[in-house]
Amino acid sequence: MAQNKNWLQVRGEYILALLLVGALRVLPLPLSNALARLSTRTLDVVLPKLRRVARTNLAFAMPALGTREREQIIDGVFCSLARLLAGMARFPDLNRDNISQWVSYDGLEHYLAAKQAGRGVLIATAHLGNWELSAFAHALMTEPMNVMVRPLDNPLLDELIEARRRLSGNRLILKRDAARLVIKALKNNEAVGVLIDQNTTAAEGVFIDFFGRRACAGSAFVKLALHSGATVVPGFALWNALERRYVLRFYKPVELTGDIAQDTQQIHTLIESVIREYPEQWMWIHRRWKTRPEGEPAIY
Repeated sequence: MAQNKNWLQVRGEYILALLLVGALRVLPLPLSNALARLSTRTLDVVLPKLRRVARTNLAFAMPALGTREREQIIDGVFCSLARLLAGMARFPDLNRDNISQWVSYDGLEHYLAAKQAGRGVLIATAHLGNWELSAFAHALMTEPMNVMVRPLDNPLLDELIEARRRLSGNRLILKRDAARLVIKALKNNEAVGVLIDQNTTAAEGVFIDFFGRRACAGSAFVKLALHSGATVVPGFALWNALERRYVLRFYKPVELTGDIAQDTQQIHTLIESVIREYPEQWMWIHRRWKTRPEGEPAIY
């Protein structure tokens, strides 16, 4: 929480972020990308625990991979974060005229059909590809949406990032206000994007199968969908190396059964399939399997 950081640390992080974001915005794009990559490499060195967590996750979830393959995936994760950072720095310069240079659509018809149904759209997304650019670009290319966010532990950095997220017209929903505001937005047939791929406590979720291992996934997303009758559409902005831009891909709506555990499972099964297709674009540095079923040892 923010109170655990003293004033000097909060201010220092903010100034460094301002300098970095400012440089990433004004430099020519090739140099901006290089600086962003240097920044994430530095993060990798300064915080070695991130790579340790990723190694543990990959060994746990994809044991058939060799050491070299795992290291290549982890290197890719930091490259993916660099692309996200460079793109977010340029949010103030992105508009309807140039956004197609950064993002194209695939499967937009699934989103439009969900809107046509008139019960609101819950977009199930993950820390995969560029989750920041996906919502930002969708607001410019189609319409603004609501995005559920969790405040950072540095309030100055949080203000900086939230201001950028709003530049394309998107509305932010803080997690503490989530249920009421999400239901209100869905009743107005609006879209709400939610990142649902992170670990949660056993009290807040259900255990599912994720990469062949038991993982605790939040159940609130499915409960909101069942309560509201909203259409659930998975969507991710995935980096296409050949096109040198992202593809914002919407998948077919998930047909809910009414069983919270079963519905949570099928959404995460889809997420897993996309991660397996783009493993270097997912946040393997997150302790996804931290919450273990009773009796199982901790893996971190």
